[in-house]
Amino acid sequence: MIVSESFVVADWTARRGAKGHRVTGLHRHLADDEAWIVLEGRLGFEVDGLQSEVPAGESMLVERGTPHTWWNAQDEPTRYLLVMTPRIHSLIEALHQSEASDFARIFAEHESELLE
Repeated sequence: MIVSESFVVADWTARRGAKGHRVTGLHRHLADDEAWIVLEGRLGFEVDGLQSEVPAGESMLVERGTPHTWWNAQDEPTRYLLVMTPRIHSLIEALHQSEASDFARIFAEHESELLE
C-alpha cells in the first residue's frame, strides 16, 4: 500500500467465486474521487445507473457525488489497484472493523452516503 497526504493506493484481490457479489452497497462520496486500475481479471461496475465491465489493463474513475458500486465480474480472482483519498481509506478501515454495524452512520462520518 502507498499512503501520502493526498492519496492512498491499495493492491486488492476480489476473491474467487465472488462473481457478481458487490464489494459494497451502492454509495457515493460527496467530497472525493475514486479510481480502480484492473491488473488481472475483470471488475464489474454500476456507475450512475449504468453497468459496465473493465478488463485487465483498463481503469475506471468515479467522480465525487456519483453513485457507484463494483464487483468481481468473473469466477476467478480479480486483482486491482484502488486509488483513493485518505478519507475513503479511513472509511474502508472503519467498515472492516469487526464491531461496525451502523454502516449508514459510518459512511456519513466520512462525507459519503450509503444509498442501498
